[in-house]
Amino acid sequence: MKSKTTHSTLWGLRPNERLTLLILGDLLAGVFALFFALYFWTTGEEWLEFSWKFLQTRPDPWFYFLPIIWLLLLIEIYDVHRASRWKDTLRGVLLAAVICLGIYLVIYFTSTPKSLPRRGIAAFIASAILLTLLWRLLYIRIFTAQPFIRRVLMVGAGNSGLTLVRMIKTLTPPPFEIVGWVDDDPQKIGTEILGYKVLGGHSSLLNLIDDESISDLVIAISGEMNGAMFQAILDAQEKGISITTMQSVYEELFNRVPIFHLESDWVLRGFGEQARISGFYELAKRFMDIIGGIVGVLILLVIFPFVSIAILLDTGKPIFYYQKRLGKGGQPYNIIKFRTMVVESEKDGKPRFAQEHDTRVTRVGRFLRKSHLDEIPQFVNVLLGQMSLVGPRPERPGMVEELQKNIPFYRARLLVKPGIGGWAQVNFGYAGTVEDTATKLEYDLYYIRRRNLFLDIIIIIRTAGAAIGLRGQ
Repeated sequence: MKSKTTHSTLWGLRPNERLTLLILGDLLAGVFALFFALYFWTTGEEWLEFSWKFLQTRPDPWFYFLPIIWLLLLIEIYDVHRASRWKDTLRGVLLAAVICLGIYLVIYFTSTPKSLPRRGIAAFIASAILLTLLWRLLYIRIFTAQPFIRRVLMVGAGNSGLTLVRMIKTLTPPPFEIVGWVDDDPQKIGTEILGYKVLGGHSSLLNLIDDESISDLVIAISGEMNGAMFQAILDAQEKGISITTMQSVYEELFNRVPIFHLESDWVLRGFGEQARISGFYELAKRFMDIIGGIVGVLILLVIFPFVSIAILLDTGKPIFYYQKRLGKGGQPYNIIKFRTMVVESEKDGKPRFAQEHDTRVTRVGRFLRKSHLDEIPQFVNVLLGQMSLVGPRPERPGMVEELQKNIPFYRARLLVKPGIGGWAQVNFGYAGTVEDTATKLEYDLYYIRRRNLFLDIIIIIRTAGAAIGLRGQ
């Protein structure tokens, strides 16, 4: 048994509370950076003076939105686990600064000469880097310390509990401290499972909460719970203990749905109630698709001559690749992409998973995939209403038929339109096996359950960042 630790859990932070804290701290850093940038703008210029009149007349309105833009550029390090690691934080902040500078330089050199500020932007980027790094270092040193870590008892040492604990053990630093297990199986009590001792059954629960300073119970009991355990959990809740299910913790920590540990009634609730999206969202999403589709088609017209020549010189015709995919409700349609594989890559007619280092990919195709330029023709599918900017990636009919035999709830992906970019794509690479496909499905179902405009915008920004950083596959 682990040595007993007693400390107050009053300040224990949950993942969503940590995320809010990170956003507020970064926003405050951005606001201070904006102030320093405005003040530095006037330094060294005799005809300028830092005053209210200067703030009203000299900077353009967009300049005051720099703190919000900075937050959006930091989106890759709003994962609370990455935010707790200094190397990931440093890499994310510097990458955000490089992207910010790159975007500004493009706008600066394509705008009217001397129409945009240089001193102000330089001061903002420098200040934002310094202040954000100082805040993030403070966060790592203080808010990942022991007083801010919640202490958890796992109720149920069965399959679902083991799955959750195994995944938690892969996270560094851990999201909370697991004190041990509670289970009514007499053969388990006193044993150690995955490095944590089974401390007792339902009769010991309230005493364990007091003795071990427990803040949370995670319920990982599959099937029907016995009445005595249920009553003990209710008593714990009355004492102010936070009660959470394994499925909720899994979603909160990993932004995925645990498809192999779902009850049928949970699925009905999840997709019968939570997946009902307001008419405003659907209307706004379609409007965003139309605007994005028009922009995408314009980009397609610009790059088409260059991409087509590269493909022709590399491997000849055809330039485009058409393939039947399943859309919303299982309706088939032809997806359009720039060809990235050799002709007749599936000579036997059998569909295959795309691999990370697929030998069927051509030299030009490899670059097109890295930059996501091969996806640009799909904006035509978006304008036609067959696809959306954001959604699960479309799959071939034959693959869907095979995968739904081995992966539960696989056809649930067809509840929404497929997308050019998706939650699974920005969080996971290519699915080369059935196991990988199951993981991607967990991300897709998470998106379907929780989709909203804000999440769509986050996915679009992260997809664009992957394209700019050549992180496609």
